[in-house]
Amino acid sequence: MLEKILYADSGTGHTREMLDVLMDIPTIKKASLTLLHVVPPQITAEALSTKWQEGNKVISDILESVHLDPSKVSSLLRQGEPKDTVCQVAEEIDADLIIMGSRGLNRLEAILENSVSQYVFQLTNRPMLLVKDDIYVKKIKRVMVALDKTPAADYALELALFLLRTYPAELILARVNPDLKPELLPLSQKEMEENPIIASAVAKAKRLNIPYRVL
Repeated sequence: MLEKILYADSGTGHTREMLDVLMDIPTIKKASLTLLHVVPPQITAEALSTKWQEGNKVISDILESVHLDPSKVSSLLRQGEPKDTVCQVAEEIDADLIIMGSRGLNRLEAILENSVSQYVFQLTNRPMLLVKDDIYVKKIKRVMVALDKTPAADYALELALFLLRTYPAELILARVNPDLKPELLPLSQKEMEENPIIASAVAKAKRLNIPYRVL
C-alpha cells in the first residue's frame, strides 16, 4: 500500500526530523524513498552553479543525518519551478505519499506568498504529509483519523491501519457530528463504538489488535 515515498526537501524546517521518526515504522522502512531537491530557475550560469552545489549538499546532508537503508533510497536534483516539479516527479515515480515542509500559513497567506506546499496540496491527487515548521517533532505514539462518510476518510483509515499494524502506537478514531443533541452527552464508550461511522473502523482495529480510542 505504501511502496513509493517522495520526500521534497527545501533544506529548512523539520521535515528531516519527521523522516527520521517515520523510519521507526516498519511499513515505512520497507518503502522506496526518493529524495528530491529542486533548484529554481536562475538568471546567470554562476548563480545556477551555486544553487546546484547547494542542492547536492542538501541531499548529501539528508543521507548522512537520517537513518536510511541505501538500497531503498534514490536522489533527484532537478531544475525548474519547485511547485510544478514536485507534482511532476510524484507522477513520474507514481508516489504513494509526498512528504513536504509547510510554514503553516493560512490559505490566503499561502496564496499571496506563492506557497509551494499549498500549491502541491491543491493540485496533486497523491496523499501528503505536511510537516509544519513551528512544531516539535516527537516519536509517534498516537495517530488520529477523522471519520466521516467520504472516500478520503476511508483511505486515511486504511493508511493508518497499514502503518500501525506492526508499530506500537494508539489509533484515535474521531467522529464529529454537528447534529448530535447536547442533551445526549456524554456518550458511553459502547454508544460511541456503535456509531455507524465508527463501528466498522473499530472492528478493523480489533482484527489487527491495534490499540484504539474513540472520540
